[in-house]
Amino acid sequence: MPDRDEITEALGRLDDLTRRLRRECPWDREQDERSIVPHTVEEAYELADAAGRGDDAKLLDELGDVLFQVHFLSLLLEERGAGDLAQVAEHCRQKLIRRHPHVFGTAEVDNAAEVLANWDRIKEGEAGRERGVFAEVPENLPGPLLARKVQRRAASSGFDPLDAGEALDAARATLEQVGAGPTEDTVGDALFALVNVARKHRIDPELAVRASAARFRGRVEAAVALAEAAGASWSDLTDDQRLALYAQSRLTPQETPQDP
Repeated sequence: MPDRDEITEALGRLDDLTRRLRRECPWDREQDERSIVPHTVEEAYELADAAGRGDDAKLLDELGDVLFQVHFLSLLLEERGAGDLAQVAEHCRQKLIRRHPHVFGTAEVDNAAEVLANWDRIKEGEAGRERGVFAEVPENLPGPLLARKVQRRAASSGFDPLDAGEALDAARATLEQVGAGPTEDTVGDALFALVNVARKHRIDPELAVRASAARFRGRVEAAVALAEAAGASWSDLTDDQRLALYAQSRLTPQETPQDP
């Protein structure tokens, strides 16, 4: 475990590098919050991907990229006298203390759900915060995360009428509506209901759908490889042939026949 001096020195060196880039690199000099934040979001997604893959080496790398983004954006604040990295860190520390009264105060909680409920209640009462059940819910969140955020806020306000079983029944009902005639509303309701099921079972809907997309991608790529191994072009196959190879790609390597 690195000691405090090592951590402090490493962060200081990164801060020195960030300041030099801001002074000497033409690209870095041109950036402001609006231009740099898309890169911040991209780095956050790459970090999430590394975490989802369980790739520690990649996680270490992507954490560094996100940390640089924090240093850079903090420097932009400093340049216009609106704050600096020390204030960012201290503000975060104080906020975490305030929102964890069960750790730093006398509050008692029985489970993680109560921690989240306390968090939202404390956040709502903080100075400068917008008021309302759905205050400060970013509209630009990815769809599954936006749905979960809205549901969680409603639950924190006391409105969470369905238990896990009822949420699943409601999701089935919305899927039946989709079956009767898919529309933007019925498909949206079905997706929203499935996010609620995920929330009830503490499954991150964004990570779940990304994992599903990755599995599908891997299977299609494996099916294409099977076709190429047999001397065929994927695009020249019939629909039935492609479906057969896709089904074959779903088998484990031990079960996959040698001859496609």
